[in-house]
Amino acid sequence: MKTPSNVSASIVTRNMSEFAAETGNVYESIAVISKRANQLAVKLKEELNGKLAEFATTVDNLEEVFENREQIEISKHYERLPKPTNLAIEEFLEGKVYYRTPSEEEVTGNVAKAE
Repeated sequence: MKTPSNVSASIVTRNMSEFAAETGNVYESIAVISKRANQLAVKLKEELNGKLAEFATTVDNLEEVFENREQIEISKHYERLPKPTNLAIEEFLEGKVYYRTPSEEEVTGNVAKAE
């Protein structure tokens, strides 16, 4: 997964009105950001597990487990990456996140068909 270089790995103070600008509602924006952060977290975890699977051993004996320098470097690399929440916030503020909400007409139309 390509990580943008302009995303800070540390805490940044945010202006809440920037979040509301896109959707008109801060809480809706936070919901969109949280769903995107979950998607990014799953993708990063799958990527990391795929890379670490190469080093997996089938031996359960503790004496035979050894430190693999490449495995440690891969883990450190992923620890230094910006958190998925920070990536999702930046994507949202830059307008790179696509989201949709069902309109109330569609919701009431589906209820009427169910009766």
